[in-house]
Amino acid sequence: MCSSKRVKPFALLAGIALMATPASAQVVPDPDTTEVAKTPLRDFNIASRDIPEVLRVAERDPYATAGLDRCDLMVHEIAALDQVLGADYDIAVDDGKGGLNKGRIGQSVVGSIIPFRGVVREVTGAADAERGLRAAYTAGMVRRAFLKGWGLGRGCDYPARPKAETGAGK
Repeated sequence: MCSSKRVKPFALLAGIALMATPASAQVVPDPDTTEVAKTPLRDFNIASRDIPEVLRVAERDPYATAGLDRCDLMVHEIAALDQVLGADYDIAVDDGKGGLNKGRIGQSVVGSIIPFRGVVREVTGAADAERGLRAAYTAGMVRRAFLKGWGLGRGCDYPARPKAETGAGK
């Protein structure tokens, strides 16, 4: 009975913390049930996420233009990034859920069971691995945005350019 009363405040605090997190700050895709179950394994750096090769390439040089002399080549590279990153902002649909996500809440609740979780993650290297994963996803997003801008400048059709021109008074 006592442990049940302790879990509820943790769940409440986790939910409040997640609501305060802006949705745009989420770089890595939202966790599903499998990811929630793997949270303790990831915290101890037993199960880590592999960085997809397309993101590793983006990390090395997100602004590379070699071999991008045709629009279809840009479309191919953008499609590969879309497979990993999900929909880009020019086509993503707001689901109206804001920053709340059952997977992130579940992950926070499961993670709160581990005492001194932050210290454990630093000591085991899990925090460093997570930072590396987030950096790779960010590089992938930068690469995709660059490719769409490069395609726009070269007169390519969508999807080798943004779907709709926005900004600058349009």
